[in-house]
Amino acid sequence: MSDLQDRMKQAVALAATEQIQSGMVVGLGSGSTAALMIQALGARLRSGELTDITGVTTSFQGEVLAAELGIPLKSLNAISRIDLAIDGADEVDPSFQLIKGGGACHVQEKLVARRADRFVVVVDATKLVDTLNLGFLLPVEVLPGAWRQVQGELRAMGGEAQLRMAVRKAGPVVTDQGNLVLDVRFAGGIPDPVALEQQINNLPGVLENGLFVNLTDQVLVGEIEADQPRVRDLARR
Repeated sequence: MSDLQDRMKQAVALAATEQIQSGMVVGLGSGSTAALMIQALGARLRSGELTDITGVTTSFQGEVLAAELGIPLKSLNAISRIDLAIDGADEVDPSFQLIKGGGACHVQEKLVARRADRFVVVVDATKLVDTLNLGFLLPVEVLPGAWRQVQGELRAMGGEAQLRMAVRKAGPVVTDQGNLVLDVRFAGGIPDPVALEQQINNLPGVLENGLFVNLTDQVLVGEIEADQPRVRDLARR
């Protein structure tokens, strides 16, 4: 990660934690920017600035980090509400539609985002795009016994799908739910995320895909201006 990008992520992560108030149930996202946010939240709890916080994590990685920082955690099934969820994104379009799932955590991420009263997305400026899927592949989580069938169905829809392979481990990436991930590229990108999310999720064998549509309430963008990090509250178009 470049120093500039690191500074952008740090700035936006700190800005997001300022929205957290004592007594809240907070959805804790996945990925590098969300990890910085979790660290900042842990620091505010240790200092006594915040009290009575309950976290709901979106990945095993986030659960381990939050536990190390002393953030009290509960599962989705153990809480009645989430006041605020904060998470990153791999791509954000002008309508606040997202692609997520670069870390293969998009199923739990979407459950938490859907449950939250407010869903705030934190990204650096490199994640802003005009059209989704031109630069970042769309993750689709599939049952292990159905990945080839789903791959064929996606190809018939115009999407080229490849099984995501693990790094430093033989074989494919396995999600926290024990499933596989197909990474899909559609020629010309995804002009209608709302329709495509439903179409893909209707395919037998698909658990969930990485399109997050009509869920985001706010996007905070970390940027560098005059060699200094700043945070912009993105306007929806």
